[in-house]
Amino acid sequence: MGAAERDPYRDTWVRYLGYANEVGESFRPLVPVPVVWASYGVATAYVTADAIDKGRRAAAAHAQDPARATRVGVAVVDTFVWQGLASVAIPGVTINRLCAASLALLGALTRWPLPLRRWTTTALGLAAIPLIITPIDRTVDFLMDSSLRKLYRAPGEPPAPR
Repeated sequence: MGAAERDPYRDTWVRYLGYANEVGESFRPLVPVPVVWASYGVATAYVTADAIDKGRRAAAAHAQDPARATRVGVAVVDTFVWQGLASVAIPGVTINRLCAASLALLGALTRWPLPLRRWTTTALGLAAIPLIITPIDRTVDFLMDSSLRKLYRAPGEPPAPR
């Protein structure tokens, strides 16, 4: 991709907004629940903006194509579903459960004061984020290629770029 084709949702700091809910889930033991829900709002706004951007790019790339509307729809749906699963739903649940289990285990196995257990849980959640990204992305690629993408991809065509 050249400089003119730089994808702001994938190639700049903006992509980190997709991880907002994982950060929110990591901080769940320390912040009010509305703050966690707000982090999901940020991540969902990122996913929506990326899907709209991919639709606009598909519209521009296929301006003369009679199937332009279909190509735009596929680009939007594919991006929204992929990002929704890989950036919001699966990592959010993963970090939520990791932090809940960590907090419970720390409570059962240590005599640490509650604030220390909460901060440790948050640190573990934050540390796990970089570790879960690639496995989740690959799993979502596999799930999408095995299901939804079969509906709109020609046989032998490679998966849609993310």
